[in-house]
Amino acid sequence: MVVSLLAERHGERLRHSRSDHALVAEAQVDGRRLALAFPQTYMNDSGLAVRSLVRRFGIEDLARLVIVQDELDLPAGVVRVKAGGGLAGHNGLRSIEAHLHDRGFTRVRIGIDKAPGRNRRPGDGIGHVLSAPSKREQEDLDAAVETAADAVEHILAHGVDAAMNLYNSR
Repeated sequence: MVVSLLAERHGERLRHSRSDHALVAEAQVDGRRLALAFPQTYMNDSGLAVRSLVRRFGIEDLARLVIVQDELDLPAGVVRVKAGGGLAGHNGLRSIEAHLHDRGFTRVRIGIDKAPGRNRRPGDGIGHVLSAPSKREQEDLDAAVETAADAVEHILAHGVDAAMNLYNSR
């Protein structure tokens, strides 16, 4: 949703790229190039698309690669920016690390909270992540998508440290 919103904000349309296994668009934002992509692989193999896109767009410094992700460990609707670090059991991030052999990418994390009444055991969040959100959760998610898109633009304009200072203090 964040990638689609960013494409829309900048007058671009995501197009299918078979070679990249993704929907892809490029935009110019204040004179800076923004490549947008939404992998069309299963989430657990999203690293395949990300590796292809990193090569296509010549991203040598993985800190410039921004992954927008859902995060069970954050309350619903909370947005945080993170540079590198652990994967928190996220299989999509695990796939990206496996394909890039590096964890140095930047993340915009969107909280979806843990499933109610569940402990933090492997597999507990799968049904929660795949289920339709309640009306209240959807409202939180819609606001978080806007905030996450703003965070990506802030990273592009001011860098990850400035974005972490702004979005992680809210």
